[in-house]
Amino acid sequence: MANHEPYSPGPANGAQIRKDGEKWTLVLVRELRHPPEKVWQALTAPEHLMEWAPFVADANLGTAGTKVNLTWVGAPTSHEITVVRADAPKLLEYQDTRWELEAQGGGTRLTLWHSIDRRFISMGAAGWHIAFDVLDRLLSGDPIGRIVGVDAMKFAGWQRLNAEYAQQFGIELPKWPSQNA
Repeated sequence: MANHEPYSPGPANGAQIRKDGEKWTLVLVRELRHPPEKVWQALTAPEHLMEWAPFVADANLGTAGTKVNLTWVGAPTSHEITVVRADAPKLLEYQDTRWELEAQGGGTRLTLWHSIDRRFISMGAAGWHIAFDVLDRLLSGDPIGRIVGVDAMKFAGWQRLNAEYAQQFGIELPKWPSQNA
């Protein structure tokens, strides 16, 4: 059951972009109050992913070599990916995504490396920022419900984060077709 009290994300922070040739990578770091084993379950188990992640997985992502169909929210089709590395509860890598989990005290330093088209990098940072907030609340037993895809983009907190990350990264916000008319 989701907590319906108003949610407002904090300021844009913990994100960087890296460029290697034509490839852009968004790197997000978040300190979570939960042990790596608990975070690992949320990153790999389909029933947990559907509570916070911007995609649905048809199988567990926790074993290297596993083929999984990922369907990004709002996408018309799924994509088959192969889990490249799965070293529980430290490292998970598939498709254009890498998760690193580092135990810190009783919590976890979670780092996401996500290859993304440069035009959408601030949007991706805003979306993952909110997804991490939802994940943290879910793991704390105080779920607020998944906020992803078009629903996230309509959310005022996402719009603010998108603008803040664009400014931090020194990029222009994408212009939507209605803005060009």
